Amino acid sequence: MAVAADGGILPLLVNFLPFIAIFVLFYFLLIRPQQKRMKAHQELVSSVKRGDTIVLSSGMIAKVTRVEAEEVMAEIAQGVNVRVVKTMITEVRDRTAPAIERKAKSAKA
Repeated sequence: MAVAADGGILPLLVNFLPFIAIFVLFYFLLIRPQQKRMKAHQELVSSVKRGDTIVLSSGMIAKVTRVEAEEVMAEIAQGVNVRVVKTMITEVRDRTAPAIERKAKSAKA
């Protein structure tokens, strides 16, 4: 056994320790935050509904008029509707209130 003749497993572990530390550092500084952002974006995209004001990746601001499985129909100007892939939505500015809240507000008025 060459490992035992050179002083055991400890020197081998000490040689690989910097690589392990670098991988752990990359995981906590790069991989994990990116996974969190991706999960948050997927939740944002899946929760888009009719009436929401959205910001697209191109910077255009639009109002959602129809929601489909992979696309939304967005009104970018009066009477101008475009189909947009959901993954191109970067932000939801104004969310529509749920129907129960809208009914409660209209009953107060």
